[in-house]
Amino acid sequence: MRPARSKHFLGSMVPLSASTLLGTACLSLFSLQVNAGEEATDELTELMPFEAQYRLETRGWPGATINHKLSQEGLHWLSDMSFSVTIARGQEYSRFSESNDSIRSLLYSSSYSLLGVGDSYQLNEGDILSIDRQAALVDLSRRAGHENCTQSAPCDLDFVDHRGRDENFQYYAAPQTHTLSVPAGEFDAQQVVLIDKEEPDRHLEINFHPDWPGLILSAEYQKEGRRQTRIRLTRFTPEGGTTP
Repeated sequence: MRPARSKHFLGSMVPLSASTLLGTACLSLFSLQVNAGEEATDELTELMPFEAQYRLETRGWPGATINHKLSQEGLHWLSDMSFSVTIARGQEYSRFSESNDSIRSLLYSSSYSLLGVGDSYQLNEGDILSIDRQAALVDLSRRAGHENCTQSAPCDLDFVDHRGRDENFQYYAAPQTHTLSVPAGEFDAQQVVLIDKEEPDRHLEINFHPDWPGLILSAEYQKEGRRQTRIRLTRFTPEGGTTP
């Protein structure tokens, strides 16, 4: 029997079950190896290091703080997310390279513990045929709005979960940015809607900052028209720059 797994991006960093703790803020999902609509017509935003915190609210569970850090390590980049509440904790990170507007996963790791019981997973470059979900978070956020992905003609998204299994979704982006107010302040936002191809009654709306790849301003997962999980930015600290 195939192991149970979360079918939404706001599911695995939330303690929804012992087998799906990690992945909530891993709202990442874009593979360069699939049909992703028309290619970008202008240069993509340059990666910049930052630290951020998000408030995570999940139906039936206590709220939690997610810590997120995007940093450069020589020629490579590291995207690291972690959270901790009274009964659970989790961490997930990806080391990846970026060249010519293309991101390649090099190493992915995740671990979780629920009531003292947990597990850990690690994928090497050869285990990741498309892209891992942490690296994909950065890739999707900077490509959204640059490609012709519309509600009537959404783009395909392929990535691997923490066990290296393929996940397949679709996404489309709002035609233009808007202003969004969150606890951390007021920011320009690029909205992206993600759809589960197998369960179309479920979708995820993410607001990315268009000038800071990987930075989530807010995200909301809905099932059958009802909100299940929400993330909102509560703190943003750019490295070597001022907050936009």
